[in-house]
Amino acid sequence: MAQKFHIKKNDAVVVISGSHKGKSGKVLEILGAKQRAVVEGVAMIKRHLKKSQENPQGKIAEREGSVHVSNLMLQSRHDTSKRAKKTVEAKS
Repeated sequence: MAQKFHIKKNDAVVVISGSHKGKSGKVLEILGAKQRAVVEGVAMIKRHLKKSQENPQGKIAEREGSVHVSNLMLQSRHDTSKRAKKTVEAKS
């Protein structure tokens, strides 16, 4: 049976804890077995690619890594919660 998460693909989410706290983006993919999600623009990873037919020079490609589902909150819930108010006060 597939696991059920509080977020799904294409949801707008905010990272609420961890090294990427405060960043937000759209969920691109859910990795159910590892309980992780790939979020657009969050947890960027640099991948060094060898010289090949497509990349004659080789290159360093950047792509999204995954974030644990427990560290994510729906954008709509975050905006109405006390968390959003605290981050606004902290930035002021």
